[in-house]
Amino acid sequence: MSYCPECEAVIEEDIEEVGEIITCPECGVELEVISLDPLEFDLAPVDDEDEDDFNFDDDDDEDDDDWDDDEPYDEDEDEKEEDF
Repeated sequence: MSYCPECEAVIEEDIEEVGEIITCPECGVELEVISLDPLEFDLAPVDDEDEDDFNFDDDDDEDDDDWDDDEPYDEDEDEKEEDF
């Protein structure tokens, strides 16, 4: 028997090898078996696939914004828009 390092729930599963990935039945976080004797878990490493879900690389979307990086910022221009 061991505990989830995230929520401290008791985990009673048959673990066969170090490196095995299981899911905590309480909080749902993925855990990696780091030791069999004593049985210990750590948070599982994040897959590269999961990282692509939040791709903030703007190189592909350069034409999608109205911002012109070559022009200096003009505060007076903002004030003109507010006066309409």
